[in-house]
Amino acid sequence: MNKIIVEGLKYKYPLSDTLALNDLSFQVHEGEFIGIIGKNSAGKSTLCQALVGLVPHFYKGAYGGKVVVDGLEVKSHSIADVSLKVGMVFQNPFTQVTGSKMTVYEEIAFGLENSGLPRSEIIERIDYVLNLLKIEQVKDQNPFDLSGGQMQRMAIASIIAMKPDILVLDEPTSQLDPAGSEEVFTAIQNLSKQGITVILAEHKMEKVAQYCDRVLLLHDGKMVDLDSPEKIFSRQDLEEHGVVAPVYARVCKALGVKKAASDCYPVTLEDAEKALRGRLG
Repeated sequence: MNKIIVEGLKYKYPLSDTLALNDLSFQVHEGEFIGIIGKNSAGKSTLCQALVGLVPHFYKGAYGGKVVVDGLEVKSHSIADVSLKVGMVFQNPFTQVTGSKMTVYEEIAFGLENSGLPRSEIIERIDYVLNLLKIEQVKDQNPFDLSGGQMQRMAIASIIAMKPDILVLDEPTSQLDPAGSEEVFTAIQNLSKQGITVILAEHKMEKVAQYCDRVLLLHDGKMVDLDSPEKIFSRQDLEEHGVVAPVYARVCKALGVKKAASDCYPVTLEDAEKALRGRLG
């Protein structure tokens, strides 16, 4: 079942002379974990915003084509309607903190309370996401006292508590250290295993290779390819699109080592180790 259908999507920001998104067409299956990669200005953030309705409803501009998320055609429905199906986590978690709540628990409860849910259900949902995102121990802390990784997981928890079928994340680890990044990716992977469809724009290629089912490569607003991490990161023209392959793929490429019975280079540490051991006999 397709959770997301994009057909001929074109978009140009107001006052811009160029298309930010240029004739994109692809589909995403239920429960898939899709990574979006490309150089700066490739269109990653704009595509994320198009999937949640911020494009075209908030940013306006020239819009063409069609985006359907879980049966809703985005252009024909309000952002409020789309947000019931799709939750978005932005690059900077500070932009998602209300600033009006004194504890993490209350911050996560904010959206649920505004939805008019019964108190018992609100408590049940908050307890679930605190456990899922591994932030039970900070539930009574002020949101602004959290580490970067904890704050981003709180932002994700506040979205997941609303029970969206689709989660869109726009470079959620760009401001985090390696430990914080690993915390966030582990949390996202847990969500994917729960059956949530995940769309992730990211610039940390090792993480994309490790966690994503498929990778969408963008360049100047156009879709270059959508395939498995191994095939995307084995492309000979990857650097022409402003993307550097994961270090494991680069090492194996330099040594001329490919995966067994495949024309692709290993893209994770585990696969690289197997391939190199096979090469050494």
